[in-house]
Amino acid sequence: MKGFDTVPALIPDLIAQHGRWQQAKPALVEGSRSLDWGGFDAATNRVANGLASLGLAPGDRLAVLMSNSLEMALLLFGAGKAGVSVVPLNVAVTDESVAAMIADSGATAVAASDAYCKRIDSLLAAGKLPAGMHRLGVSAPGTDWLDVPGWLAAQSADPPGVAITPETECNIIYSSGTTGLPKGIVHDHECRLRWATDMAIALRYQSDCVTVCSLGLFSNISWVAMLATILVGGTIVVMPKFTAAALGETVRQFKCTHGAFVPVQLARVVESPDFERADYVSLRAIMCCGSPLVPSLKRSARDALDCELIELYGLTEGLVTTLAPEDFDRKIDSVGKPVPGQRLVILGNDDDVLPRGEAGEIVGIGPLVMSGYHNRSDANAEATWIHPDGTRWLRTGDIGRLDEEGFLYLVDRKKDMILSGGQNIYPADIEAVMLRHPDVAEVAVIGIPSDKWGETPLAVVVLQAGTQVDGEALKSWTNERVGKQQRIADVRFVAELPRNPNGKVLKRELRRHYTA
Repeated sequence: MKGFDTVPALIPDLIAQHGRWQQAKPALVEGSRSLDWGGFDAATNRVANGLASLGLAPGDRLAVLMSNSLEMALLLFGAGKAGVSVVPLNVAVTDESVAAMIADSGATAVAASDAYCKRIDSLLAAGKLPAGMHRLGVSAPGTDWLDVPGWLAAQSADPPGVAITPETECNIIYSSGTTGLPKGIVHDHECRLRWATDMAIALRYQSDCVTVCSLGLFSNISWVAMLATILVGGTIVVMPKFTAAALGETVRQFKCTHGAFVPVQLARVVESPDFERADYVSLRAIMCCGSPLVPSLKRSARDALDCELIELYGLTEGLVTTLAPEDFDRKIDSVGKPVPGQRLVILGNDDDVLPRGEAGEIVGIGPLVMSGYHNRSDANAEATWIHPDGTRWLRTGDIGRLDEEGFLYLVDRKKDMILSGGQNIYPADIEAVMLRHPDVAEVAVIGIPSDKWGETPLAVVVLQAGTQVDGEALKSWTNERVGKQQRIADVRFVAELPRNPNGKVLKRELRRHYTA
């Protein structure tokens, strides 16, 4: 049609569209506070106009260091309407990492809440952040911060009139855990729209969905849930903090239908002495990702919650597979197949494509893949495999295999692989055996230096509550059940394993501790 605008409706456009056509429908909820879609659209317009009033233009960046709240969600999506790229920061990282990520991103403004405002103030006082940064605060101390509620109230609710293109940068999400050199993952608006559409389909979202977000909103897992909900015009329910009891209460109160979780959350829910099936009766489909979901927990969570459980394997960088509910029982050991539009293959040590059934590095290509790592040409090169047809594919650093039907099975992280006596040892194989011991609750196997073998496996174990096990006895039990090359050298007991906020075990911290 002549004159028809062929630019796809991007996430800011979808928010505006829902604001026009379903104004009174709930869009965003946090406790006793809520906004309907008309209010959500107007509030995100106020964010965009407010950022423009501070001098932020399309291409500039806003860093966000906040606890989960209604205001945080508004800032994340209001920035997009201004063409400002949002940089949500993991609140668990050190001050040094916060400063490094903000500096790397080039953010000219920062939004923070509560105690995180004090962290920003300390970094500014120490000269580790640019002195002229704009500061937006929620419950901020002192007078050097713009109070977000009052600041928003003073802005126009009219559309900001900023042209957002598919190529406009939407966000930089740093994937560095709690330590290490930050790597900023860049997504443009077109990529984020594909995340919304593909995840809404794969995770069974409908227009009447009510999605509980119990992880930090800085996490891409939360972004997946929020984007899918925005696409279909559902309702986002933000939890300030996760506990098993609070989740049950939230799901019951708001009749939540969907949610995104990590395995440690599901374990806490199904093992909670206060678990009541009635609290979760409204759930239809939940997603779990972030770290491997062992089959026993996968089954128990699905059965206890009595809803569809969809396991997702994926990287913020952009490769995603899902195990659909209809394949759940017969392929429970797998993480499913790539979402439509994505392709993946398995590479051997020489970067040749391996046949089905053989384990190697997982690489993939598709529309969800990031624009690249910000300011990291070295990391971009390391993460790239050039297909024989000349296309650029994403290396995952994960080891897996494909069965004859194309289902993916995770073997281990490439970086976690142990090279002992010239043999590749995958810790996940040993961990799976040790988890069969009735007194073992959690286990992480790492490689430590060995004069004889180069590296040798060490098991770090969390025992079931109220149990006691002799380390040598557990070592012998394990070594009787694994291959000769997989035998562990020692067992160490700990009260808990170090994890990032998404529940992933931080093996590098274990390696650093036990190597030292």
